[in-house]
Amino acid sequence: MSHPPTSHPHTSPSTLPHTPSTPRDLVGIGIGPFNLSLAALAHPLTGLSTAFYEQRPHFHWHPGLLIDGARVQVPFLADLVTLADPTSHWTFLNYLRSRERLFPFYFAEHLHIQRAEYDAYCRWVSGNLPALHYGHQVDAVRWNPEHALFEVDFTQLDTDGEAEALGRTYTRNIVLGIGTEPHVPEPLRPLAGTPGTLVVHANDYLDHRDALLAAGHVTVVGSGQSGAEVFLDLLRARPTGREQLHWIGRTEAFAPMEYSKLGLEHFTPDYTHYFHALPEPVRDRLVPAQWQLHKAVDADTLAAIHDQLYRRTLDGGWPDTVLTPGVRVRTAGRIAGNKIELHLEHTQQGTRSSLTTDAVVLATGHRPRPLTPLLAALDPHIHRDHSQRPRIDEHYRLALDPAVTATGCHIYVQNAEHHTHGVGTPDLGLAAWRSATILNAVTAKTTYPLPTRTAFTTFGLQQQRPQIPPVRQIKTLIPLADGT
Repeated sequence: MSHPPTSHPHTSPSTLPHTPSTPRDLVGIGIGPFNLSLAALAHPLTGLSTAFYEQRPHFHWHPGLLIDGARVQVPFLADLVTLADPTSHWTFLNYLRSRERLFPFYFAEHLHIQRAEYDAYCRWVSGNLPALHYGHQVDAVRWNPEHALFEVDFTQLDTDGEAEALGRTYTRNIVLGIGTEPHVPEPLRPLAGTPGTLVVHANDYLDHRDALLAAGHVTVVGSGQSGAEVFLDLLRARPTGREQLHWIGRTEAFAPMEYSKLGLEHFTPDYTHYFHALPEPVRDRLVPAQWQLHKAVDADTLAAIHDQLYRRTLDGGWPDTVLTPGVRVRTAGRIAGNKIELHLEHTQQGTRSSLTTDAVVLATGHRPRPLTPLLAALDPHIHRDHSQRPRIDEHYRLALDPAVTATGCHIYVQNAEHHTHGVGTPDLGLAAWRSATILNAVTAKTTYPLPTRTAFTTFGLQQQRPQIPPVRQIKTLIPLADGT
């Protein structure tokens, strides 16, 4: 595939208005890494009319968690495009080349790059793709049976986030990439963001880091990767013997992420296909049981925490830290001015206690943004499972009434299919493959050839032997005669 030239976002025909007589082929709603991947792979496809809308003024990937030294948990090859098209203009290596940083990266020997560098790479891509429209809030999506097209209504925002203009576009296909939102547990919702009370979600950690470092006692809630990174960052900045840090989480242990090579094959297309074919009740049992595949902590981060704690014992004392897994917050309240009281329960012991702290960081993860508000007008057309979740087919399409799909129009989702596609749903390593799968379906041809097999593990019993990709035949050489 040829390398597309770098272009400016304001010079593309994709910015022109589209009417029912000239509909777009694809409209993306939300521009996070997944829809950015889709836009990058769609960019060189001549004849495919696309537009992507995002309410924010520019791309930024979890800016509050770009802690110095924190690394992406997948290798750099899991960029936006490489695992679908390594010849793409938008690879991470080409980003380094454009910055004249290939040789420094080569000698650094980093398979896993820093989170801030991944964010910078994505911003380089987003700043050069013409189909991206920031400052555009999508308000509603409707099906227009007269034109057999989807209508997408949006509001164009000014630099202050105020409504500037209204717009509408028509499209045959929609890709929802509206992402996730910070999850705040119910007991702490009344305190989160309350003036005078320092209870913040880890998603905003860097914005409040100075205040947290100045606070007396800090409690980190959440035993996943972000909780570990926040705890480590606070620990490094606090004086020995006066750390005043608590770290609690609901999991039974501060457990390492499953990172064995065969374990990682759960993040392959092979496993995704297998999971999707399982009965709904089996999938629902598997999802929570697989938490250590994607909700645990990188082993290097756990090791760094232990090293920090160990160094603080060299003079014979112990650090003023408490690390307790298996704990949930029952209730929480504000006492004695700005202090916070957490009422805790140990899930194995069945014991209860209270903890007074000056600040709380909620490393309690993210949840998918609900699709219902955006798709309210389409609700009668959406087929749902026994738990009232949207049914999603193998090509990442919402199951809609045949009256809609018979026209060739579809709605695709990115990172909203955990219940149908499994643990690989939020994984950056499957971003390019999923985007290529969607584009192949939209174009109705093999626009991006995809591998027939991606894992050594055979998931499930097969009636036929696992498919083995053909190998290049090596020509048999005829031995030369002696003396020649």
